[in-house]
Amino acid sequence: MTPPKAAVIGCGYWGKNLVRNFHQLGALAMVCDPTESGRSKAAEIAPGVEIAEGLDAVLSRDDIPAVVIATPAETHREMVLRALEAGKDVLVEKPLALNYRQGREMLKAAEARDRILMVGHLLEYHAAVLRLRRLVDEKVLGRVNYIYSNRLNFGKVRTEENSLWSFAPHDIAVILRLVGELPIEVTCCGGNYVSPNVEDVTVSCLNFRTGLRAHIFVSWLNPFKEQKLVVVGDNKMAVFNDMEKDEKLVLYNQNVRIEGGKPVLHNGDRQVVDVAMEEPLRQECQHFLECVRDRTQPLTDAQAGVNVLKVLEACQTSLHLNGRPVVLSEV
Repeated sequence: MTPPKAAVIGCGYWGKNLVRNFHQLGALAMVCDPTESGRSKAAEIAPGVEIAEGLDAVLSRDDIPAVVIATPAETHREMVLRALEAGKDVLVEKPLALNYRQGREMLKAAEARDRILMVGHLLEYHAAVLRLRRLVDEKVLGRVNYIYSNRLNFGKVRTEENSLWSFAPHDIAVILRLVGELPIEVTCCGGNYVSPNVEDVTVSCLNFRTGLRAHIFVSWLNPFKEQKLVVVGDNKMAVFNDMEKDEKLVLYNQNVRIEGGKPVLHNGDRQVVDVAMEEPLRQECQHFLECVRDRTQPLTDAQAGVNVLKVLEACQTSLHLNGRPVVLSEV
């Protein structure tokens, strides 16, 4: 079945990967980029595809029903609203917007026009994360008590957004999906060491109504790269380590039982969970095209994007307050 056609707006650091995937899926109709270097890169990646400078080139095209936006976050609101107004379905890179209010505005615009608005929360399309979700849903881990994630690297250092907004959206999205609800309270602290008022390192703590807690440690000033998510249940524990080549997801048969009034550690076997070695971005792009074609709701829809923004905004407020707790109902 021929996929619906899409235009990719932006062929920069991340946009070029979207151009490659939509081209390989046979769905790329146009690439728009205001820079000569971006247009040259697009022509190299997708020979023969129509190239233009800006969003205007695609808005009136009835033969291109979908737009993929991979431009700086500060442009997302305007571009998404214009694309929705023109009747386009939209996939926009994370974060959905710069704040919760903007995200809600974009969500309402999509609902009013009955258009698909999907957010590029890439980690949710990773085969290991999808399998982890099933393990949690099927209660293989038992009751989940605690989750933590580390997203660390040496660079790329940003000057326009801090590490919280640059790195943490993926982890927040996955944690919210695993837990199935928003936290009731967050705290966040961090430090800026390269650029004034741009935190290079942050630690965010999320407290949920059920008593479950999660924390997210992000940094681009770390001596090594680490992308790890640990889920601790009262029956088993699971580790998703994206830096591993063959053991992306490992299940640990470990738990603590109260015996004779005392906690006793039980160490069982370690099981590597088989997962398909698929490119998450390819799965994300394919999912978007299927949603456009079948008029179905995306996994990472606008509401998911708004939920992540609400947590990010609460964490940012706590960060400004030097780690003071922030209640989400007050955001």
